[in-house]
Amino acid sequence: MAAPYLSIVIPVYNEASIVAAAAAELSQGLDARGWDYEILFAENGSRDSTPQILEEMCSKNPRLRWFHSERPNYGTALKAGIEKARGTYVFCDEIDLCDLTFYDAALPVLEKGGADMVVGSKAAKGSSDQRPLVRRVATRVHNGLLRVTLGFQGTDTHGLKAFRREALMPVVARCVVDMDVFASEFVIRAWRQGLRVVEIPIKLHEKRQPSIHLFKRVPNVLKNVGKLVYVIRIRGT
Repeated sequence: MAAPYLSIVIPVYNEASIVAAAAAELSQGLDARGWDYEILFAENGSRDSTPQILEEMCSKNPRLRWFHSERPNYGTALKAGIEKARGTYVFCDEIDLCDLTFYDAALPVLEKGGADMVVGSKAAKGSSDQRPLVRRVATRVHNGLLRVTLGFQGTDTHGLKAFRREALMPVVARCVVDMDVFASEFVIRAWRQGLRVVEIPIKLHEKRQPSIHLFKRVPNVLKNVGKLVYVIRIRGT
């Protein structure tokens, strides 16, 4: 098949309750816009019926693809999905978001050459973050840690992103951490390498509670941020 104009990469883990409805809603929105696209589901370590649902969905719709990874690992799944994406422009989405207003805002910026990467920020001026207070605070603490340790000047690194595939694939290849911090490393490396990274505010309303509890993620986040600081600050790579 010819490469599509857009690739949408969505990591999924134990999402049997919402994956079919979310995929159908996203596909309908993309079809209504007349865009040539593929949606690539990066399923990782699900223990529910998510793989079976994905297999059935993809068998019925040639615009949908999926692959399986044995271990639950958001960062590894997202990176593999980006590497498998074939579109001129790649969108990294979340199954509990799939907000097409971000697509409508980000794609023209990329097409007009205004940026190499667009980050949908839930902390930028004009954004609306409707998550519980503890998760909003965690986002700001994480971003503050990245600013102090790595000099990051943006307001967000995790969540919605869109980019020119050709420009960002060398950045993906240099990334060394996984889990949640891969998304942060991806944005920070793009910024440090002088690519044009632009933030746009988003209105964030999740369709379900997180599949992994916030406090269970903290040790891995701290470990991977430490590894990232060592690799970039000490080793200079």
